[in-house]
Amino acid sequence: MSLTTRRAFCALAPAIVGAADRSGQKRPVTGAGEHLYEVIHDWGELPRTISYGNTHGVCVDRQGHVYVHHTVHATSAGEDTVVVFDAKGRFVRSWGREFKGGAHGLHIQREGKQEFLYLCDTQRAVVVKMTLKGEEVFTLGYPKESAGYRLEGEGKAAVKYSPTNLAIGPNGDIYVGDGYGSSFINQYDAKGNFIRTFGGKGKEAGKLNQPHGIALDRRGKEPVLLVADRGNRRFQYFSLDGKHLRFSAEGDVKMPCHFDQRKGLLLVPDLEARVTLMDARDRVLAQLGEDGSGTWGQMRRKARAEFVAGKFVCPHSACFDGEGNIFVVEWVEVGRVTKLRRIS
Repeated sequence: MSLTTRRAFCALAPAIVGAADRSGQKRPVTGAGEHLYEVIHDWGELPRTISYGNTHGVCVDRQGHVYVHHTVHATSAGEDTVVVFDAKGRFVRSWGREFKGGAHGLHIQREGKQEFLYLCDTQRAVVVKMTLKGEEVFTLGYPKESAGYRLEGEGKAAVKYSPTNLAIGPNGDIYVGDGYGSSFINQYDAKGNFIRTFGGKGKEAGKLNQPHGIALDRRGKEPVLLVADRGNRRFQYFSLDGKHLRFSAEGDVKMPCHFDQRKGLLLVPDLEARVTLMDARDRVLAQLGEDGSGTWGQMRRKARAEFVAGKFVCPHSACFDGEGNIFVVEWVEVGRVTKLRRIS
């Protein structure tokens, strides 16, 4: 389906224009100025044995392989939650049935000559470090060592814990955002030993309301932690030892979910139907695929055929590949993976 061309009246206005693919049909283009992308919905040759549930996480390894983390649809014959594609969208492998229903955050980290995946499971309330082929390295469970959490009779958790995403510090420290639990961030060393807890529910400096996404921000002189303070509709920055530094992006984000970075650009999937590109000072450069109709809450439960080409429904995670293209996965019941092919 081709969309009517709309002229951008200012630098930040989104452009939706026609672009021909190999079949002669036209795909929409989104973006502004130097940040234009061809929109390729339903990217990747998903095997017939797998039907996406909510597509929650996405990352790309050094070889250009794309990893998608999804909850598995009720109609799916297979139960693998991690699906791997090559750079051309051809299916490579799948694994991870233990994450069915709880598949959420997905982070890839280079450690020496190897790369590892860190996966968040909101249902089992664990973070698992794994090889790229699904072999477990270690698991982080309920943070019982923390004063912010406690156990009651028979060792049962008394404080809700449900990790959504994580970041890795320069020294290998692991920072886990308890986005669906108690809004704390828990810090561990590279081997999984507990260090500290900071944050907690609130609006004031240092407090968080659903720290859904978290990243090591290297855009400044010193690396800091950038948190998607989703419930408070803002970013919040912390030092690597958990001290509040500043707020940012208030008024420029709605429900920020997570982050990725490339060459000074910050990529922000926003649950309220758009993906945002920002510069090193968190100034908006472009809004990609924005749907301002306000129907995202209802649309996310619709059939795939009802999604509007060139528009996002509920972006939940996004990442750059090595060429500056962007992959976006969405919190929709039937799952959706979109590639934004960079054209300027």
